Amino acid sequence: MVSHSGPRRAFWGDVRFLVGIALVAVSIAAVWLIVTGADDTEPVLRAGHTIVQGDALSSDDFQVVDVDLGPSTDDYAGPDDLQPGQIASRTLTKGEMVPHAALTDAKSSRTTTIVIESSTGLPDEVRAGTVVDVWSAPPIDDGRSHDAPRVLVAGVIVREVREPEGVLADTGTSLELVIQRADAADVLAAVNGGSALSVLPVGGGS
Repeated sequence: MVSHSGPRRAFWGDVRFLVGIALVAVSIAAVWLIVTGADDTEPVLRAGHTIVQGDALSSDDFQVVDVDLGPSTDDYAGPDDLQPGQIASRTLTKGEMVPHAALTDAKSSRTTTIVIESSTGLPDEVRAGTVVDVWSAPPIDDGRSHDAPRVLVAGVIVREVREPEGVLADTGTSLELVIQRADAADVLAAVNGGSALSVLPVGGGS
């Protein structure tokens, strides 16, 4: 009895199968290369809250986010750029990416802080981070009245607003200001000389 085997599979069918497998592998590799090449993100610091100029900085003030800002990425600070003893050289708003220029060493800073008491009420928009002008009205008539106010120092930053409490509630509001060291002597002289001080946000009028 003669047995008959089935028809042999054509060689070109095996080749077509292998070519299909190869094309699938090439496609997967190409997609992987595209995805890998597109992932050019770098970790940068983002302010976790509003940071006022002159504030001492620590890692708790920031979040680390991976971003792709193209060539501009190098302009922004990463986690390794934050060093002990650094302060903010300008105010950073919550959520802002932190440029290298916003970090400076405390020893090289030209600013300092000073506390004054505002003799008048504060506008509602004055809060931490607000840029204000400080006005001074020098005392006259042995302190019984005050002369016309003038701008004592312009464009300073409010670091903190300290509302009076308890038995001090009838006194003026105290503010901690970030000022240039060169202006500190004039402000201290006005405070010690009994001048009436008040602040207005920049652009708030006179």
